[in-house]
Amino acid sequence: MKSAVLRKPLLTEKASGLAEKNVYTFEVSPDANKIEVAAAIKALFNVDVKSVRTMWMPIRRKSQFTKKGVLSGVKSRRKKAIIELKNGQTLDLFTPMDVKPTEGTL
Repeated sequence: MKSAVLRKPLLTEKASGLAEKNVYTFEVSPDANKIEVAAAIKALFNVDVKSVRTMWMPIRRKSQFTKKGVLSGVKSRRKKAIIELKNGQTLDLFTPMDVKPTEGTL
């Protein structure tokens, strides 16, 4: 069984600024392509997608100097998608993705 295409929305300062222009950013599954991402957005949020851009975020190496020595680690590589919606459509990212109200319920 294939894993879920959309993992989580990326809510950063830059992404919040882009949201005013109908552009949203999501972390997606590493094996997802643009067509699958667009279909998942359409199915989950019931909006029309204008374009999808995907990119790989590189590995980030981090080190911390402590009394016991140097601690080092990595932040793993991840794939993110930038989704642009058609004019007049928006996403409500603060409603949980799993629990969306259906039409006719309050």
